[in-house]
Amino acid sequence: MKFIISSASLHKQLQAISGVLGTNNTLPILDDFLFDVQEGEITIFASDLENTMSTKVKAESSEPGRIAIPGKFLLDSLKSFADHPLTFIVNADNFSINISSSYGNYNIMGHDPDEYPKIPALEDGASFKIDASVFFEGINKTIYATANDDLRPTMTGVFLQIDEESLTMVATDSHRLVKFKRNDVKSATPASFILPKKPLNLLKGLLGNVDGNVDIYFNAKNAAFSFENLNLICRLIEGKYPNYDAVIPKDSPFKLTMNRSELLGSLRRVSIFSSKSTSQVRMSIKGNQLQVSAEDLDLSNSAVETLSCQYDGEDIDMGFNSKFINEMLGNLSTEQITLELSTPSRPGVLLPDGDNLDPAEELLMIVMPVMLNN
Repeated sequence: MKFIISSASLHKQLQAISGVLGTNNTLPILDDFLFDVQEGEITIFASDLENTMSTKVKAESSEPGRIAIPGKFLLDSLKSFADHPLTFIVNADNFSINISSSYGNYNIMGHDPDEYPKIPALEDGASFKIDASVFFEGINKTIYATANDDLRPTMTGVFLQIDEESLTMVATDSHRLVKFKRNDVKSATPASFILPKKPLNLLKGLLGNVDGNVDIYFNAKNAAFSFENLNLICRLIEGKYPNYDAVIPKDSPFKLTMNRSELLGSLRRVSIFSSKSTSQVRMSIKGNQLQVSAEDLDLSNSAVETLSCQYDGEDIDMGFNSKFINEMLGNLSTEQITLELSTPSRPGVLLPDGDNLDPAEELLMIVMPVMLNN
């Protein structure tokens, strides 16, 4: 089998799918890219059993065939080539590969393509389309709030729910919750499933520069995402997602509105002085002033800052984990934010605010309070 391909084009496409390759694979063949050569085109696969990515690249080929090529070795080799044609000649008997270029000849050992895991196919499923930039925003604004607890696998992914009216994406680790909703993404087939973190991170890294739509296909066990010349198939997380609506406060009468950057800057400065074990910051609101403070009794460190705000409600003292609230504020893009409160023991509801809100998007964040050290 022989094919000729651009070194730069091949390197670009391999980089796009290389994030799937694991570091401690139980099957050595999973360290490889699988090349499926057809006339004028090569489909390349990368897999870790749970996730499979594929891409297509143009090539001159004399005959169809397949070969598994060590991934890291091939990527490292391609980095050193300027953009020019490479000729691959594959020996189907022993899977050896000769690569020739204007610089010289190189030989590597490939592997039997029949050892590569079977590529999953989605059957009896449904589908919908979503703008790539919208899906990127949905992933970006939810994935950081997923849990890392293997004992609660359903909370380690992002819950996606779609129906005839909207798309909702939810993530929670029990300390915070993020709900992202789009009223312009719909499906005639209502469905819900839990997407694992790894394929979402792969998509997040690729969708930022994609124009057009992402086609999403799904059934009871798998989901597939297709855009441009890339395709990703992942296994869904099994189980029932927690009833997130039950933890969203229905009535939070006290409302604080202020500049997001000012609050985030203050919290970042003050939290440096907080206890390393709790990361606790205190937010005390009286009239139109917000006092942000933290202390570490073990090291005798403390900090206090006072900010102006708009506040409608009773005076209140609340404690929050600074890591959580900083991350939530950092994932908002509006100039203003609104924090809805009720009592020191009930969750705070963080909402984007301002004149430039997208009418098709709803974003709600919930952060659980922590007990204050008096």
